[in-house]
This record gives sequence, structure tokens and C-alpha cells, in this order.
Amino acid sequence: MAFEIVIPRLGWSMEEGTFSGWLKKDGDFVRSGEALFSLEGEKAMQDIESIDEGILRIPPNGPSVGTVVRVGAVVGYLVAEGEPLPWMNAAASEPVASGSAVTSAPSSNVTPVASPSVRRMAREVGVELSQVVGTGPRGRITTGDVLRAQTPIASNPHIGTVGRQHVARDKFFQATIASPRARRVARELNVDWRGLTGSGANGRVRERDVRAAAELGADGAMGTSFGVRQPIPSRRRVIAERLSTSRQQTVPVTLTTKADATQLIALREQLKLNAGTSPAPSYQDILIKLIARVLTKHRQLAGRWEQDAIVVPRDHEMNIGMAVDTDDGLLVPVIHDVNSLSLSELAVRSRSLIERARAGKLIASDMQGGVFTVTNLGAFGIDAFTPVINLPESAILGVGAIRMEAVATPDGKIFAQPQLSLSLTFDHRVIDGAPAARFLQELVAALEAVSKLLIL
Repeated sequence: MAFEIVIPRLGWSMEEGTFSGWLKKDGDFVRSGEALFSLEGEKAMQDIESIDEGILRIPPNGPSVGTVVRVGAVVGYLVAEGEPLPWMNAAASEPVASGSAVTSAPSSNVTPVASPSVRRMAREVGVELSQVVGTGPRGRITTGDVLRAQTPIASNPHIGTVGRQHVARDKFFQATIASPRARRVARELNVDWRGLTGSGANGRVRERDVRAAAELGADGAMGTSFGVRQPIPSRRRVIAERLSTSRQQTVPVTLTTKADATQLIALREQLKLNAGTSPAPSYQDILIKLIARVLTKHRQLAGRWEQDAIVVPRDHEMNIGMAVDTDDGLLVPVIHDVNSLSLSELAVRSRSLIERARAGKLIASDMQGGVFTVTNLGAFGIDAFTPVINLPESAILGVGAIRMEAVATPDGKIFAQPQLSLSLTFDHRVIDGAPAARFLQELVAALEAVSKLLIL
């Protein structure tokens, strides 16, 4: 009996992913646990392992590199020796290319050699990698090759007058992707499809988008309307959807306070002197260590709402996420079991995750399992702010800047003291204001006595 190879769900809200290529060839024998293909999910690339074994058979209409595939779509089979091809059966005549499972992308008989970031860039600017000649090592396609492959706007004969006016006003114009039918109709109607916001999957421009643009152009609407429409990258759409879902599914409340940062600064300076060649723990590393410690006494704040229950983490599940600003948008890698790590181990782990996030090398498991998130805008000079809860978690801590401020003692004396702003947003469904305030109060106390609490 043939085993179906299906697209897995890499994230709790993932509905589709981008197929990035087979790691085995048609006819190869595959063992359980071996990597079968690469898949790009919401924010990470991951090699998908086989859960069965057999001979890999890839249907003729199987996905090519760059194909957008729905979660649960069948992309291939594992069969026994001598077993007939599954797609030859009438009941399985269309195992992959059904309209509800796969959105076709430009295909090629030869898989282009390019990194995930280059493939992502090519999709966003509408370049077909199969038509690009790589200049990198061993013919690898580079970002420069993709940029050179873009058709210059000025020389494109298919851009109408309205389209030229639309593009000329936006020096940051970004191309998007379009279906072959949309491109053909765009040529017929003399419309620049690259300036349109697509209604298809991942912002893909469809025929109806082109025809709508042509109608607007006839009235001069595109050329004279206020502002310039910029295509929304697929990853930005995912971030927007997650943020909107968070606001819809939680009852967020934000508490703000300040902490004396004197000991925090002193500890950080001491750690920098003792670090040697190892990365010195940052302010955020120290905060994450303290948060995990305090959360063990306030587990409800690290819980999550699951229909008829609130699930709270166990001791080894104090996994803290940290928001990282990248070129592809905000990512939240997770440091697992923080309480089991020394401060120096935590610094190495966080540094590695941040570097991989900015290099686009995180895998799905790097961003799963978090129970609480920290987001830091202090480096930008921001004080208090309202962070958005990272579902399915129930709380997030915003860290602001450390500033010298005037502080009054009980006897009326005034002196300068470094103050750290903290903003805690929590889901009021899961926890009430008083317990959340007690957590924040205890965290402030821990910060103000940090050199006594942490064993380096």
C-alpha cells in the first residue's frame, strides 16, 4: 500500500507554504527519518523528514521549486517494490495539482541553485529563476543575478501611460508575482501588472486584478489617485494576520512601571570584563533569565487559553521568546528551558538565534514552544509602549530605554538614578490585573537585586 507524502503544518496558524525542492530523487529508497524535501513556512525554512519508508515516486504534476502548496496537500508517495504508480488509479488521478491544494508557480525542468533568501527575493520581484544565469560558485544564483534579471521599467513595452505615471512616482516600487494568464491579459490590455496588489495567494496578481486595473486606468484613477499603492510582501501579510488575530482573540491590558537599573548596569559591565572571547550577556539576556525565574512563581502568566482549560508550563518548559527585527519582518525565536541554562550559556544561545534569524536560517522548531515573549525597543530610545501578545501565549514584556532620571527619597532628597521602563501586556481572560501586577512588582525587585540573585 502506498504512503502519501503530505505538506505538514509548520506553525499553529500556517495554511500554506512554499515548496523549496526535493532532497531525494524519484525512485530513491527512503527510510523513516530521512529528509525528503524542503518547505518554507510562515517564517522559516525546514527540511521535512519521512515518517514512513519505501520507494519515492513523484507524480508528473508534482510541485516544482517555488510552488505554493496548501497544508495537507499530497505531493508524492512512498511505495513498495513493484507496486503500481498510485496516480495511475482513477481514484487518484489528480493527487497534487487540484485547485484547492496547490497554486502553480513558474516551473522548470532544471532546479535552479539558489539560497532560500534568493528564491524568496525572486518571488517577490517577479523573476523566474529558471531564466536566470547564476554567477556564483558552481552556477549558484545570487541576489545580484536576480536584480539584473528584472526587466527595466523604462524599456518594458507593455507598460501603458497610466502604469508609467504610477511607477514613476514611487522610487521604492517593488514588483510582485503574477499568474501566466494575468501576464497575458496585462500585455493585451497594456497594463503594468507589477504595480498591482494581487488578490491571490501570497499577493499573487490574478487576471481579475489586471482587468480591474485596466478599468481604473481608463478613467485615469490609477494615475491621479492620492499616494502610490505598494504590493504587500507575503511575509508582511502573515505578520499582519497574526497581529490582527491576537487583538481579536485576547483581552489585552498593559501595565507600565520603572525599575532602578543601577545593579543591572553594574552587572552588565562586570560580565563584559569577564567574558573574554565569549559573548557577554546583554541586558536582554539578564532580563530573560530573571523573567524565567519569576515566572515559576507566577505560572498563570505563562499559561495559554485552550477552550475549556488554561494550560500552564512545567519547570522545564519556561521557554522565552525574544522579538528580533530582521529584513523579512519581526521574528520570535525561542530560548528553551531557560532555567536550566547559566547566564553565559543563555548568551551564546540567544546570540546564535538572533544571527540565524537575521540570516534567514531559522527552522520552525526555533520559533515554537514559547510561553512568554520579550520585545526590546530600548535601543531606539523608546520608553513605555504597548506590545502585542504573541499568540498562543498570554503575556509579553516590552523593555524600554534606560535613562537617568530624578528620584526622590522618602526624606525629600533628590538624586539621579538610571531607570528602566517596563511594559507588560497580558490577556485578561487568563489572568487578572492584580496577579499580573504582582509579577511585574517581583520582576522589578529581582532587577534591583540582580547581582545577588544570579549565579554567574
